[in-house]
Amino acid sequence: MTGHLGQIVGYVRVSTTDQNPARQLEAIGTVDRLFAEKISARNTDRPQLQAMLAYVRSGDLVRVKSPDRLARSTTDLLTLVNHLKDKDVQIQFIDQPALNTDSPQGEFMLTILGAVAQLERATIKERQAEGIALAKARGVYDRTPKLSADQIEQARRHIADGVPKAKIARDLNVSRQTLYTALAGQGRYRPSSD
Repeated sequence: MTGHLGQIVGYVRVSTTDQNPARQLEAIGTVDRLFAEKISARNTDRPQLQAMLAYVRSGDLVRVKSPDRLARSTTDLLTLVNHLKDKDVQIQFIDQPALNTDSPQGEFMLTILGAVAQLERATIKERQAEGIALAKARGVYDRTPKLSADQIEQARRHIADGVPKAKIARDLNVSRQTLYTALAGQGRYRPSSD
């Protein structure tokens, strides 16, 4: 491990409140500042992770037991690693030192992970496009609109009466986006040209 100039910052996460973070705390050892949370959520929905990202400064070292405690997917992990690298903050994974960002081997492994994640995204997009094309060919993709012309007209009257669009969407059992699309006459709500 190369030297670092700043603080050692620990991050631990358990998925639910009944899990105990003791093993993670023991693994990361003594730290200058600890961020711990009991939540299973996307990176942007984890307050302690966001607080840690805001707290760390150039020269700091973030110590985590394993990559899956820091991120829930390879893509999220790479985004976090790049964010920390941009701040000149190193990451140390106790269980997988081959991914530590302070060594050429760690940089190499993260580059490989990035390439794999990019390939995975491209493959998923390709499969989705193929699936949509097949569904269209079978005539099953072109779903009928969720709102009828009468419902759209009723929604327009309610809006004119000052009823919030969010309430109208709830009452019609559709998302606000579906309501906006229908009101704008876009997508499957576009008037047919026959």
